[in-house]
Amino acid sequence: MKLLTLALVLLVVAVAALAILKRRGGSGGGPRTWPYYAKRPLSQPEQVLYHRLVKALPEHIVLAQVQVSRVLGVKKGFNFHEWNNRINRLSYDFVVCTKDSTVLAAIELDDKSHEAAARAETDQKKEKATSSAGVRLIRWHVKSLPDEHAIKTAFPEQAAQPLNTADAH
Repeated sequence: MKLLTLALVLLVVAVAALAILKRRGGSGGGPRTWPYYAKRPLSQPEQVLYHRLVKALPEHIVLAQVQVSRVLGVKKGFNFHEWNNRINRLSYDFVVCTKDSTVLAAIELDDKSHEAAARAETDQKKEKATSSAGVRLIRWHVKSLPDEHAIKTAFPEQAAQPLNTADAH
């Protein structure tokens, strides 16, 4: 009889726990709708710079919001997880590549948030990793976005490309 009572109490507790989990969205399926909303991946200044980059560098691939770990690899002989963990949550604002996806440069668009000590430390880590891989890192400030001419100047290999007749206007 005691065993039957204990089993019944455990069953009631289990059912109550499942009901609470389901109500909180903690069950396997979660709530019917998840608490996400669509947002723009680029801020307004990033959108301006993106369009300028694309226009100034028509023979290149311009990627936005790229994880550093998609651009930098860990050399053989080093502990992959240890070194990858240093960069796996970092991202570049833009990456400019040749048509065969060879990385020419990573671009960071700095704003006031980059003045904070924690952000400066993250920027320094990103710069060290990028430099170690032999990738050029260009920093532009959001208050002085480069125009198309300044962008072309930053990518001298673009100057070797024949001018598009649309660029002449």
